[in-house]
Amino acid sequence: MVRRAILDRGAQPTAHAAGVEAAPGAPESAEETAERAAPHWRGSGGRWLVWASRAVLWAALLIIGYRGVTAIVTPQKQAAPAAAAPAAGTAHGFPVSLAEAYALQFGQVYLNFSPSTAGQRAKQLAAFLPAGSDAQLGWNGAGALRLQSEEVAGISVQDSRQAVVTLLVRAGGQLMELGVPVYAANGGLSVSAEPSLLPAPPRTVPPTAQSGPSDPSTAAALGRQLPAFFQAYASGDPVTLSRFLASGASITGLGGIVTYDAISGIQVPPGGSTRQITVSVIWHLAGQAGTAPKSAGTSSVTTAPAGLEVTYQMTVVQQGGSWYIASIGTSPLPVAAP
Repeated sequence: MVRRAILDRGAQPTAHAAGVEAAPGAPESAEETAERAAPHWRGSGGRWLVWASRAVLWAALLIIGYRGVTAIVTPQKQAAPAAAAPAAGTAHGFPVSLAEAYALQFGQVYLNFSPSTAGQRAKQLAAFLPAGSDAQLGWNGAGALRLQSEEVAGISVQDSRQAVVTLLVRAGGQLMELGVPVYAANGGLSVSAEPSLLPAPPRTVPPTAQSGPSDPSTAAALGRQLPAFFQAYASGDPVTLSRFLASGASITGLGGIVTYDAISGIQVPPGGSTRQITVSVIWHLAGQAGTAPKSAGTSSVTTAPAGLEVTYQMTVVQQGGSWYIASIGTSPLPVAAP
């Protein structure tokens, strides 16, 4: 009986054996209390974390493998090419710039004709016309016309193949418009039909310059200073011209094509140290002599160089009691009458 008791005690945990050996009612030691309060790791309680980690790892491997196989089996899609930008000088696919130049060349031939050059004109027109077209494109072979000048006034594009180029021309001394139908295809051009003569833009009446408030004292001061500026402006000498310019201004003169004669009018509105004024100047054209008009019973006599009155809009700035030029350009209106 004594031996069995000893074996049973040895098989028990140390803490339990210590509790048996302690005397009934004796207090526990601090070490025994801490050991009993601490949670016991039983091993199987943390296995779910291991299995969860394995599941995440296998899922990642499956995704990577799937994408790799997909990339091999499925050809990679090419990015759609960006829409080509329209070529310079085109509209709706129609070659605008080329058609305008083509119409100008055509106008040189079409608006010049005379019986003596009819054969040459027909050959030149053939380069612009479809096969089988009228060799003279509507001209009956009589009379004569001479083109003095032409410019592109505009173009009306109908679609990628058809447009009408409008030329502003002076022919036979008359100002008019010429509408030229142009067809474009496969990189080529042709005049697709007979052109049309159209009236020149109608003349309109601009508003007259209104005589508003003026500053006579400033006008008088500028009238004394501006002649020297216009002399420098006519010559175009940059060193002399710079003496009359406001800080930061840049003005190029006329390079000696004219010489200064006089100021025929000046309008200066009231204001502060910066004013926008209107000035009329009389230039003499360099190297040209004028002729006096004929009167009854007299012959023309050379009297003076050719003169030309022009009008400028100028911005002037007052600095240190003097006026300096900030800009000079074309005036939209004449100098108002005093």
